[in-house]
Amino acid sequence: MLTDLEIAQQATMLPIKDIAFKLNLTEEDIDVYGKYKAKIHLDAVNNNSKGKVILVTAINPTPAGEGKSTTTIGLADALNRLNKKVVVALREPSFGPVMGIKGGAAGGGYAQVMPMEDINLHFTGDFHAITTANNAICAMLDNHIKQGNSLGIDPTRIIIHRCLDLNDRALRNVIIGLGGSAHGIPREDHFDITVASEVMAVLCLADSIEDFKNRISRMVIAYTYDKKPVTVADIKATGAISLIMRDALMPNLVQTLEHTPALVHGGPFANIAHGCNSVLATKMAMQLGDYVVTEAGFGADLGAEKFFDIKCRMANIKPSCVVLVATIRALKMHGGVAKEDLEKENISALQLGIENLEKHIENVKKYNLGYVIAINRFFSDTDNEIQVLKKWAEENGHSVSLSEVFTDGGAGGIDLANKVLDIVQADKGKFQCLYSVNTSIKEKITTLCKEIYGASHIEFTQTAKNQMATFKRNGWENLPICMAKTQYSLSDNPKLLGRPKDFTITIRDLKISLGAGFIVALSGEIMTMPGLPKEPAAEGMDIVSGKAVGLF
Repeated sequence: MLTDLEIAQQATMLPIKDIAFKLNLTEEDIDVYGKYKAKIHLDAVNNNSKGKVILVTAINPTPAGEGKSTTTIGLADALNRLNKKVVVALREPSFGPVMGIKGGAAGGGYAQVMPMEDINLHFTGDFHAITTANNAICAMLDNHIKQGNSLGIDPTRIIIHRCLDLNDRALRNVIIGLGGSAHGIPREDHFDITVASEVMAVLCLADSIEDFKNRISRMVIAYTYDKKPVTVADIKATGAISLIMRDALMPNLVQTLEHTPALVHGGPFANIAHGCNSVLATKMAMQLGDYVVTEAGFGADLGAEKFFDIKCRMANIKPSCVVLVATIRALKMHGGVAKEDLEKENISALQLGIENLEKHIENVKKYNLGYVIAINRFFSDTDNEIQVLKKWAEENGHSVSLSEVFTDGGAGGIDLANKVLDIVQADKGKFQCLYSVNTSIKEKITTLCKEIYGASHIEFTQTAKNQMATFKRNGWENLPICMAKTQYSLSDNPKLLGRPKDFTITIRDLKISLGAGFIVALSGEIMTMPGLPKEPAAEGMDIVSGKAVGLF
């Protein structure tokens, strides 16, 4: 079979204006970036959202792969084949994983968004704008300290970090301001990857330019010597940052291989941020289409939970259906099989790994949502393994579909699409968030850890307890929680696969993201600046005769 890149390079795309016309958009509604990309003006829609939202999520990810983006795109193409007016809403890929170990994030096989090369390489410059905006705040903050520090900012209590959209472990801990008084005040600093920055979270949760400005203005970036919070507004940076982000706020319009319209916009990680594409893009898709197929990062314990409890709560979005993606390979890994042995049939490991899927199903039910299990088929899956998983699902009353969109595009997702439509039509609109924001920080974290992860005990370090007291004193207690933990396990230990039981989650620290509008609770070791693997994907990338090679 051809590689993803070869499939993409052989595809025939429609001019982006034709895709816009499908959505009843005019040339005045878009800014065209070349032949196949465009940005949609925010005033092109009136925020009268009507489309039904279908969330695609997954079991806990493994190195075996799950195919969440591929399923999302393939499902949209299948709905399009059924003559439904559908729009895909996806996150933009981060350059870090593209150049690192994961590769691109534009789908795979015959279920991709196009132009795949552009989307994975710079795209329309949104992430560069976010990086510049974040670093402009840092520059203005350090300049304020250098120019007299009238606000009394404590250089040891600066909580905003510079960022870069690359995996670069050498920048995790640095000293800036060296070289004498002309070059600033020496202090310790840290770089985050761009998708971990609060500016990214603000972009993805704002519902207008005005809302973006309000969120950025209240973003806490440091504390004074007497421990008072310092915001972006305090250093008079709100206007400049909003100007930098003017174009980046507009959602990007592209297309799938089968010419289904796709909005690709924003992209925070789900293990250290809230893991969803922008509210602006999702709401725009809800107005432009009758059905919106979107995804949330990593497994349902992170991405889906944050989609429901943070994004849907803030944006007043009521999803109608959940697609829970699982693969035979990943379930076998959760059942204890090593990656090198995944191509061997192993029914007992599959049955053990199903426990991870069961927990995610239980979690989806807590939100009063209907769901379909999508078995994303791999070439190594045996007929026996597929039948075991389908039989288990049917015997336990779970709607299940074998998805073959990777090899067959939308045609391989027709059964899945029909089952999703059945769920959507049966939706009674009883979606609810898991917890009330009006409870204490400790209660909200405890609810998440016990209800979603299945923890038996929750411990809070003294640092976390002190932060809870500070946040309450500052009036920040009634915010949703954004858990920062490993994506590989329901627990905070990445080695505990499957469905661990009788485990403790330790909350080691809390971080305020007042602009985004949530509190980050950190558990386990979460790297906000990843590193490259021994053999990064970048080593295989090149441009030959004007064409990209090595992207996947």
